[in-house]
Amino acid sequence: MTAVTGLHASPELSPDALGSAVREAVEFTDAGGWGQPAQLFALVSTALLRDTQPEWADSLDSSELTVIEQEPLPVSPESGLAELEHVLGTTAWPEAVAGCALVQEILVLPPAAESALDEALAPVLADPDAADAAAREAAHSHPDARRARLAIGALRSGHTLAVMQLQPTDDEGDDDIELLQHRDLAPNLVAALAATLDNPANED
Repeated sequence: MTAVTGLHASPELSPDALGSAVREAVEFTDAGGWGQPAQLFALVSTALLRDTQPEWADSLDSSELTVIEQEPLPVSPESGLAELEHVLGTTAWPEAVAGCALVQEILVLPPAAESALDEALAPVLADPDAADAAAREAAHSHPDARRARLAIGALRSGHTLAVMQLQPTDDEGDDDIELLQHRDLAPNLVAALAATLDNPANED
C-alpha cells in the first residue's frame, strides 16, 4: 500500500468529511470507466499531510481528507473477482490513516429477481463456492440486472457510510454522478471495512 507512515494522529473531522472523501473515491474510479476491479483507499487528514509532508503541498486541495489510492487488490484466478474477504481480514492501517474507503462494482437486481436466485442456489446450497458461482451466473444472466458501484467509507471515529452509483443507461448519459444512500446497504461489508481500522498495524 502507499506509504503514509511517519505521521501523527489526525485532527478532528467535520460530519461531512467522510461523505466528501467517498465521493472523491467514486469520482476517481469513475474516471477510469466501468469494468474495473475493486479499489481500496486510505483517507488521511489533509491538514496533517500539509504539516508533515511539505513536498506534497502543491498536490493537496482544500478537502479535509486526502484520498490515497492503494495497490490493486489481488484477484482470484477462479472467479476473476477481488479477494475482498482475505484482503479486509488482513489489512491494517498506520495511526496516520483516519479512515478508509472501498469502491467495488456490483450487479443490482429488482426484487422480483430474488425468486430466480433462489431457484439457482437451491441445488448447491451445501457447497458455498458452488452457491457463490451460481448466484453470480444467475445475476449476470438476468435481463434486468444493472451494473453499479458500491462505495463504502469508514473512519476511526466509528462513522461509516455506504452509497451506490448506478451505471447510467444510454438515455441518461454519464455527465453527473448520482450517489444513492440507504442505511441498510451492504452492512456486512461496511463492518468488515471498519474492522480493518482496528487491526494492529506494523509501523516498523
